[in-house]
Amino acid sequence: MNKKDPNYIAGLEKAVEKKYGSESVVNPAKFWDDEKETNYKEQVKKRATLLKEREQKLQTIEDEGFLIKKKLFNMENSRTCPINDCEKYSFSIRDDVYMTKFGCCYRCYIQYVEGREDKWQERKGELTNDIT
Repeated sequence: MNKKDPNYIAGLEKAVEKKYGSESVVNPAKFWDDEKETNYKEQVKKRATLLKEREQKLQTIEDEGFLIKKKLFNMENSRTCPINDCEKYSFSIRDDVYMTKFGCCYRCYIQYVEGREDKWQERKGELTNDIT
């Protein structure tokens, strides 16, 4: 049989239909309508927006000879303990964790917060409400 023969193509379609079912040889455009088209276009727009946001987060900025991710460059990060008696400046990861969760360095956490976490969080919330 010649592959250009229309009977050959029809025979292939019948064999595929027999093996995989009648939906396997139907033209996919048969099930496509205007509603699905608009839904697809909306999905494409959302995907493009997400990719653009991700690209912006991964952009780097050169600052004083160093490449810094834009996301990190704009991030405010206080490395100084706000407790009046302490005011310790730290690059410790442990201090960063306590700074994020309790608003003080590890040493101040041990001295002022440990065992009183709930009261500390309430007081911290009251202080932020007074500021705003």
